[in-house]
Amino acid sequence: MGLAAGQPEDRLVVRFAGFFYLGIAVVACDNALASQAFMPLLGLESDERTARLITLIVLLVQAVLTIASTRIVGIINASAVVVEVVIVGVLVIALAIAVATTGLGSVDNLTSRGITAGSTDYFALGGGLMLAMLMGLSTLVGFEAAANLAEEAKDPHRTVPRAIVGSVVAAGVLGLVFLIALTVSIPDVTRISGSGSPVAAILRDQLGPVVETTLLVTVSFAFFACGLVMMATAARLVFAMSRDGRFPAHRLMRRVHPRTQTPIPATVLIFAGGVVLIVALPGEALLQLITASTILPILIYAATVTLYLTVRKRLDRRKGAFDLGPFELPVAIVALIWLVLALIVLVTPGEALVPVLIVIGLLLLGGLYFLGMLMFDRKSLWTAPGDIPVIAVRN
Repeated sequence: MGLAAGQPEDRLVVRFAGFFYLGIAVVACDNALASQAFMPLLGLESDERTARLITLIVLLVQAVLTIASTRIVGIINASAVVVEVVIVGVLVIALAIAVATTGLGSVDNLTSRGITAGSTDYFALGGGLMLAMLMGLSTLVGFEAAANLAEEAKDPHRTVPRAIVGSVVAAGVLGLVFLIALTVSIPDVTRISGSGSPVAAILRDQLGPVVETTLLVTVSFAFFACGLVMMATAARLVFAMSRDGRFPAHRLMRRVHPRTQTPIPATVLIFAGGVVLIVALPGEALLQLITASTILPILIYAATVTLYLTVRKRLDRRKGAFDLGPFELPVAIVALIWLVLALIVLVTPGEALVPVLIVIGLLLLGGLYFLGMLMFDRKSLWTAPGDIPVIAVRN
């Protein structure tokens, strides 16, 4: 709601940041699927060219499914969530039993600094602790992307916020329990720290190769579902901006197919962008771009919360909609403080310079597009979404 009540330039730049984030995140997710799950599952040696080829194939399959049906995307995503919850629960119990039975692993691992025990800058800005936090910061993001599919949900003002909050809580709790179980189960901290796939190595040591294979299958499915939902969400964001007349080639990008009711041109754009990133960028440049995608969502969240705090008194209240009641303002303030701290964690390491510059460049690109609209198409900035027709593509 905060963005809806903000100024046009606020909404446009933040939405472009969301577009860039989702477009990059799709590639990051699918590349991780290829290199960290699918290739180890097939016993393939680590090879960047093979990983990129698999990534391209996965992107194509996801684009086809996204175009074919929103329902298919929903079914795959729901199935992945169920499988993940079940597998995580089973693994936590199995690891606890294995540690208690074999004696491999230790509760002391939870307080151990492992191979960083001798590091003098562990607690410093940009030190080991902050670098370790990057994993959590890059994992617990993207849930709000469900809002981009709100137009296809029933009672979205109530169901979508509840789904987002429930997903974050469930993912946080289950993820924390699983991490604790994995950490306690580490038999040799030094050896596992040097492993290319530490989670798989822990499970192989404690539960055998069959469980390791099962995990890799589950992770592959989860990555695929995650990338699929991100592609669908990115396409819906492009469609929404185009419907409002605020995206390049908006007359084309706001088209939907009359039978599938999916935005085909917008989906093709996300797929094409992913192909360009995979084919054109060398390994180090692609890695820097993916790293930059971890900064973008934090900036988007911070901008959203700031706008909300600025305009909250002017917002309309919808009866029956999701509402935090008296906790609304405290939650927003705590969230903003946390986001500032998270941003410090992300930008202070020396390795973050290039990703930060990439983020600045992307935001400037969105800002330049806004200036162009301000100069040549000012009317679209103030036109309500309902005033612009959506064009259906005929067969």
